[in-house]
Order: sequence, then C-alpha cells, then structure tokens
Amino acid sequence: MTNVLFVCLGNICRSPMAEALFKKLVADRGLNDQFSIESRATSSEEQGNPPHPGARKTMKAHGLSYAGMHSEPISAAGFDWADYIITMDSQNMFNLQRMAPSQADRDKIHLCMDILPDHTGEEIPDPWYTHRFESTYQALASTLPKWLTAFQTHAV
Repeated sequence: MTNVLFVCLGNICRSPMAEALFKKLVADRGLNDQFSIESRATSSEEQGNPPHPGARKTMKAHGLSYAGMHSEPISAAGFDWADYIITMDSQNMFNLQRMAPSQADRDKIHLCMDILPDHTGEEIPDPWYTHRFESTYQALASTLPKWLTAFQTHAV
C-alpha cells in the first residue's frame, strides 16, 4: 500500500481538492487496493472546518466527492504514515521541512508542480486568496496523473 498525503496551509482548498482528484484517478484506474490518500494542513487555523465553498463548488463541478472532509493539521503520525507528501507552495514546503521529525520524513516531501519538468519550483497559488478555484483544479489535473504514474513506477 502506498500512502500519499497532500498538504497545504489550511487544508480547506488545495489539499482537499488534490485528495479528491487523486482518489478519483486511483479509482478510475482500479488501484484502490494499492493507494491510501489523505490531506492535511500546516496550520491549525481551520482545524475541523469543511473545504472552502469555492473548493466544494469546483469539486462538485468535476464529479469529485468531498464527503467527510475536514481540515486537520499534520502531526508526527502523519509524517510516519505517509510514503509521499505533496505540497503546493514553497512556504508550506519550508514549514513541512521544519516540522518533519526526521530526515527520512523530510525526504518524503515534494512540491506538486515539480513533477512537470518545465515547471520545477513553481507553486499552485492558494485560491483562498486568488478565488481562482478552477485554475487550482486545472493545475492539479495536469500534475496528479503524472504523480500517480511516478508512484506506480517508483520514479520518485
């Protein structure tokens, strides 16, 4: 079983969208028995809150389920559980690197856009600020299938 954890600041916009989309990609390929997917926050500010209304609207428009999702901050147990931690921007990458209990945990952390060779180091902007939820979805839709392939082929 491969455990994939998506992380953003509040776990109400980008990471739940990534979780929902990745779950759909995995299900569509018949790989549910090979992957476990969750999402977390680097901040406890939104703890317990459901996804942002804009994220819910976008997920619904693309046939993604957000049932039962609520914000939860990452913990030492989350680092331990995850085989891969995918984050959306450099600030959260920095925070995760700082929070990681060990070097082995730091080695699990990847910037989402880095899977696209021409977009290494690029960020997926937080739609909480930009209100561009569809753009966020499109960025995730361009990267997550490539992450799935990389996980399957152990290319990461």
